[in-house]
Amino acid sequence: MPTLLLHSDALDTAIGAHVTLACETFQRTGSFKFRGAYNLLRSVPNERIVSASSGNFGQAIALASSLLDRQCTVVMPSTSARVKVEAVRRNGAVVDLVDTTKIRRLDRVQQLLDDEPSAFYAPPYDDLRVVAGNSSLGGEILQQVNDLDAVLVPVGGGGLISGIITARDVLKSSAVVYGAEPEIANDAARSLREGAIVVNDQEPHTIADGVRTLSLGNVTWPIVRAGVEDILEVPEAAIAEATRLLFRFANVKAEPTGALSLAAALVNRAGLADQRICCVISGGNVDEELYARILREEI
Repeated sequence: MPTLLLHSDALDTAIGAHVTLACETFQRTGSFKFRGAYNLLRSVPNERIVSASSGNFGQAIALASSLLDRQCTVVMPSTSARVKVEAVRRNGAVVDLVDTTKIRRLDRVQQLLDDEPSAFYAPPYDDLRVVAGNSSLGGEILQQVNDLDAVLVPVGGGGLISGIITARDVLKSSAVVYGAEPEIANDAARSLREGAIVVNDQEPHTIADGVRTLSLGNVTWPIVRAGVEDILEVPEAAIAEATRLLFRFANVKAEPTGALSLAAALVNRAGLADQRICCVISGGNVDEELYARILREEI
């Protein structure tokens, strides 16, 4: 379904720019992930699907599998938000919870594939079919919002920002694309500085659980490197503040990952002053207890 584009005068004042919100919180399964997941599964014949996710891609691949009559197992960290685990199960998939301090998600996926070689591994971001599905969001934004100077996009594995960059290049838009990443999960920013993929030693413990990835992907890295203006690093406090501002000023319930783009705008006001920007709010699937603590300013 098309993304909802919102404007808030109060956010304009807070940022010092003209801010459009692209709210994927209302997308199927509550995040942008359904775009890539469905596009990917439409292209494969396998009856069994295996994937790994902290939640949003898991929900999306579970629903896509259900719609396409596939059986699906999703490997998820045991620290995943309860609301996301329940949603994956509700959408028809089997959840395989793992302690990521003892085994990596992808190692567990490989164990499952070894047991069932005919199954298809559905990567959450590192596949051109996923990127192509995500590019539909970029097309909607750039075709509906005139004269954008910049689009700010949360970055985990790079699937979403690669889709936005791809759409920007196809449409020959002059808008620059910024990534938004937690300071304590800044592998993409470090990769950009060093000119090669930098891998986190372990999944970062940021409140933005949707970007607790180890690194950009082999498919997404060259797209990001060639097409991004910069990766803006955001402290945890700013992520929480942006989550609150979306609730208070735009009546949008966003998960901390989804608020990363607005958080990046908050901490980079000077560089974005008076520009026309779009902040991609990538999802709204947040644990109720965590969300309440953020709104009470306990985080």
